[in-house]
Amino acid sequence: MKALVNGKIIVKDKILSNKVLVFDKKIIDICENVPENCEVINAKGMIISPGLIDIHIHGSCNADTMDKSIESINTIASGICKNGVTSFLPTTMTMSKEDIYEALNVLRESMNKENHGAKVLGAHMEGPFINAIYKGAQNEKYVLKPSFEFIKEYTDVIKIISYAPELDEEFNFTKQVKRSTDIKLSICHTNATYKEADEAIKLGVSNITHLFNAMTGLNHREPGVVGAALISDTYCEIIADKIHVDKNLFEFVLNNKGKDKIILITDSMRAGCMRDGKYDLGGQDVYVKDGAARLQEGNLAGSILTLNKAVYNFFENTNLEINEAIYMASLNPAKSIGIDDKKGSLEIGKDADIAVFDEKMECYLSISEGKYIFNKLN
Repeated sequence: MKALVNGKIIVKDKILSNKVLVFDKKIIDICENVPENCEVINAKGMIISPGLIDIHIHGSCNADTMDKSIESINTIASGICKNGVTSFLPTTMTMSKEDIYEALNVLRESMNKENHGAKVLGAHMEGPFINAIYKGAQNEKYVLKPSFEFIKEYTDVIKIISYAPELDEEFNFTKQVKRSTDIKLSICHTNATYKEADEAIKLGVSNITHLFNAMTGLNHREPGVVGAALISDTYCEIIADKIHVDKNLFEFVLNNKGKDKIILITDSMRAGCMRDGKYDLGGQDVYVKDGAARLQEGNLAGSILTLNKAVYNFFENTNLEINEAIYMASLNPAKSIGIDDKKGSLEIGKDADIAVFDEKMECYLSISEGKYIFNKLN
C-alpha cells in the first residue's frame, strides 16, 4: 500500500486537508493516519487530484494516433502523463478507410497492453462522417456519409464518434449506433440547423465536440448547433487554450451549461509539448507559432494545449473553485463515456488514478491504477 500525505485532497464538492489518501491499485481509504506498512509519499502541501482524462487528443510529443504504431501511442502516453493525464482516448482523423482501420487496430492492441504512461481507454473517431463545409483541418478528400457498416467491426474499440448528423439519412446511423452499441455520439464539423441538431440529441446524441469550433453558430433566428448545445443536456467539449474560444466566453458557457456538463479537452496534435515549427496532421502540413497550430491557409489545426493548462485557464477565467475546474477534466469526461464507476474521482474502490499539482496546475506526480507513471516530487 501507498499513502499520500501533506496535501489538499480533492473529493466531491470539497477539498480535504490533514487527511491521508491510502491506495494500492484501487483507492483504499481517506483517513486520519497512515496505516502500518505503507510507502509514504509527501505531497508537500500541493493538490492531490484525480488523474485527468483527455477524451479528445490526436497526438503530442511529435507522435500522432494516425501514425498507426504502438510506438507513437506509447510516446503520447508517456508525454501527457507529465501533465497529470492518467488515461485518454487517442483520436483519429478523416483519412482513408484503410488508415483509420490500421489506427483502430493499433488502439485495440494498446488498450490491452501495459505501457509506461497514461492508459488507453479506446478510440475517439473524429470523422470521416463530417460536413466538408466545416471541415476545418480534416481532409475533404476522405469525407464519407455516416455508415454503420464502416464501424461495425470496431465497436469494442470506439468510445466516441464525432460526426455531422445532417448527413445521416433519416438518422439511420444514429439510431443503429444507439440501438446496437455503447458508443457515444458527438456532433462536430457540421452544418446542421438547430432543428437537425435537436433531433439528433433527442435520438441519443450526448456530446458536442469542441463547442463553437467547426459548427453552425448561435443566431437569434437560427440558433444552430451552438444553440442546441447550450439549451440541451449534452456534454460540451471546450478547447480552453484562449485561442479556439475567447476566455471571456468561459463564464458564459459555464452559466449556460453548468459545471457538470463541460468537458475540458486538448484536441492536441503532434506538436503538443514541442517547439514552434512545421508539423503534420492527417497528412496536411501544420505550422505552429505563438501557441497556435494552423494550416497554411490559416485554419486552426487542433491545438498544442496540455490538459493541466486547460484546467488552469478555465479556473483563472471563471468563478470556479480549483476542484470544480479539475472535475471538468476528470469526473465529467469519465461520466460522458460511462466509466465514472472506475475513474474520474478519488473515491474508495475506484482505480488509483491520481495526480499531484501545484497552485498553477503544474504536475509533480501521476499515478495510473496505483503505478507511478511520472514523478518529480523527490
